[in-house]
Amino acid sequence: MTQCLVCNKNISPFISFGRMPIANGFLTAEQFSEEYFFELNVGFCDGCKMVQLTELVDRERMFHENYAFFSSTSARMADHFESLALLARERYLGKNDPFVVEVGSNDGIMLQHFAKAGIRHLGIEPSANVAAVARENGVQTICRFFDETLAREIVDLHGQADVFLGANVMCHIPYLHSVIAGIKILMKPEGFVIFEDPYLGDIIEKTSYDQIYDEHAFYFSLASVRYLFSQYDMDVVDVQPQNVHGGSMRYVISHRSAYPVSAAVRKLDERERTQKLDHRETYKIFRSHVEKSRQDLIALLKDLKRQGKRVAAYAATSKSTTVTNFCGITPDLLEYISDTTPIKQGKYSPGVHIPIRPYEEFKARYPDYAVLFGWNHAEEIMAKEQAFTAAGGKWILYVPEVHIP
Repeated sequence: MTQCLVCNKNISPFISFGRMPIANGFLTAEQFSEEYFFELNVGFCDGCKMVQLTELVDRERMFHENYAFFSSTSARMADHFESLALLARERYLGKNDPFVVEVGSNDGIMLQHFAKAGIRHLGIEPSANVAAVARENGVQTICRFFDETLAREIVDLHGQADVFLGANVMCHIPYLHSVIAGIKILMKPEGFVIFEDPYLGDIIEKTSYDQIYDEHAFYFSLASVRYLFSQYDMDVVDVQPQNVHGGSMRYVISHRSAYPVSAAVRKLDERERTQKLDHRETYKIFRSHVEKSRQDLIALLKDLKRQGKRVAAYAATSKSTTVTNFCGITPDLLEYISDTTPIKQGKYSPGVHIPIRPYEEFKARYPDYAVLFGWNHAEEIMAKEQAFTAAGGKWILYVPEVHIP
């Protein structure tokens, strides 16, 4: 048993993924003996309906000067964040010297659109290497973790914010009470919080269990987000489903009674009740689907090995760490993982130590099959890699079930 991070009730795990390394902890052979592991367990709280990890990793182990994820590597996500920036400017920004704050701003992929428009902004990014890239791109960025203390400092220096943004970051923060207390201080009376994260309903529906790893402390639903913010006199006033990261939800939040609640919120409420996201039994069924996915994927890879086929993987994602370690996929089943990120190349995947090779190697000598760990970017990747399929290469996908399209 453990205590819920939101309401302090006792919760128990509904699924264990076992011993797991840091998801983005790509490492050299010399670092194998020092690799850190923890137990990746997920629990459901009957009180506030929050799905969450029951064992947390120190944030400094995950977000640091060698953080291996840069948002700008995906053209699709660059377009997505440009669209979000435009939406915020047109619909949610005040007209009198507006000020925008983004938490987990990474390399400035979204805030650059405010910077170029001359709009006052501030990025908050705890990983020094990506924060430095943002500054180089002209985005005002501080290298800190956001909390109530920092919120007061920002208000003292810059005043309150019209919009507080977060993209794929709120679910990373286990100390959310301090964050939301900070947001309440930072946000103008007529201001908005706009954040998006992988949506629990999509994870359950698609059996996308690879969304579960150390950085994702929470798996949000409308019910759990509403409960969380209501403790600080804030309302969810709109929701906007997003077709990124395998299914995300954008939440728009204001101070209580500042704005009417949209019909989209009521519609999502009904969907969640139909899907029974507030029932513990739903998560037991999810566990059985995850276990079947593991069995099917490992059986397919072993069969391809028996046939003498060359199998590699495409995209050394954080999600791939969960899949390879949970399923027991080792270098004898996967020849290598191809990735375009220089900081990962020449290293090994966390836990199971599959070599990470440059994209050029994949292109120079195609494998027979490629496991698509970046499945949430499948449309973008497959359009780019038509030469692979033209040469007879086949993709292996495991969401929503294991299959070869």
